Amino acid sequence: MSKTLVVVVPDADTLAATVASRLIAKIVDAQVERGSADVVLTGGRIAKRVLAALLELPEAKAISWSRVDLWWGDERFLPAGDPERNETQAREALLDKLPLDPARVHAMPASDGPDGDDAEAAAARYAAELPTDRTFDVLMLGVGEDGHVASLFPGRDWQTGGTTAAVHDSPKPPPTRITLTMPAIQTADEVWLIAAGPDKTDSVGRALGGDKLVPAVHATGRTKTYWLLDQAAAAKANG
Repeated sequence: MSKTLVVVVPDADTLAATVASRLIAKIVDAQVERGSADVVLTGGRIAKRVLAALLELPEAKAISWSRVDLWWGDERFLPAGDPERNETQAREALLDKLPLDPARVHAMPASDGPDGDDAEAAAARYAAELPTDRTFDVLMLGVGEDGHVASLFPGRDWQTGGTTAAVHDSPKPPPTRITLTMPAIQTADEVWLIAAGPDKTDSVGRALGGDKLVPAVHATGRTKTYWLLDQAAAAKANG
């Protein structure tokens, strides 16, 4: 059963540095144990700050970046290079500055990719690429104001099976997205739910209070689930 741990730090800058430091340690440990690491990235404001903070930490030099596989939990189904895509933001914040193996950067398909505007086919293509011989070492998720994670929104049909899904009715633009499903999220060794700011207070409070209608409640890792929060987001964490 997954162990849930809540970490609260003073502010968003400290949170970004804390998550970045933890991520470096997790990657290094995985590489020591089996030679490589699998990390699932997320999008949003705090995600960009985490990636930028990682670049500044000297301990990141301990990572063999050519032996890291990078994945995404969800993606806006837009043309490649669109500034709203999580991949684009991650590349600008960190990835383009690292000696990564391009074959190990597993971006979700774009709307101008091989499947065109067929989001279902694009989701199936990503599902076929997901690893079957190992689990994700860490899967990071931002928590939305409504408690959504990845592109699994409350009030929508987010309790789907399989490993990936196309989303056509996202309440946040753009409406069409590709996402990992909750069962896929739950295969990760560790799931990290990251939230900062007063706009996340209610959703974090509901999730940590056990409200089953909040998708974030169900995002748990196989061994550990971390809630990594700043004080503003954690204001209602105790109910």
